[in-house]
Amino acid sequence: MSLEENVMAQLKDAMKAKDEAGLRGLRAIKAAILLAKTSEGGGEITADDEIKLLQKLVKQRKDSLDIFRQQNRADLAQKEEEEIAIIEKFLPKQMDAEELKMIIAGIITETGASSPADMGKVMGVASKQLAGRADGKTISAVVKELLSK
Repeated sequence: MSLEENVMAQLKDAMKAKDEAGLRGLRAIKAAILLAKTSEGGGEITADDEIKLLQKLVKQRKDSLDIFRQQNRADLAQKEEEEIAIIEKFLPKQMDAEELKMIIAGIITETGASSPADMGKVMGVASKQLAGRADGKTISAVVKELLSK
């Protein structure tokens, strides 16, 4: 079942259950899928594109969440948290910190990186290899930490 079909099925269930948070999150996913389909000339989107799309939606909401917390807007922050939880259900399980460090350490030795100046080399390989399984900001922080040792 494609992401779009899965979202549509859950959207119907959320409507029946009158789940406002679920509806907001699912409608956001549906809108992003439709936008992606129409912007690319009406073609189908691949599984990789779906993951990137979902990660982008989560990142946008996390950025908004940070802003709302800084401005003491708990009501808006709560809505963003709810939507993040809904969207993350469709993403693959995220890697834990230790597993991420082990994989990135392997990439560093594989690429021959030895200093923070080689961060671009490592990030290119790590971003492709860990796509969908780890956040770009987290990958960057771990690469920076490991290369500065």
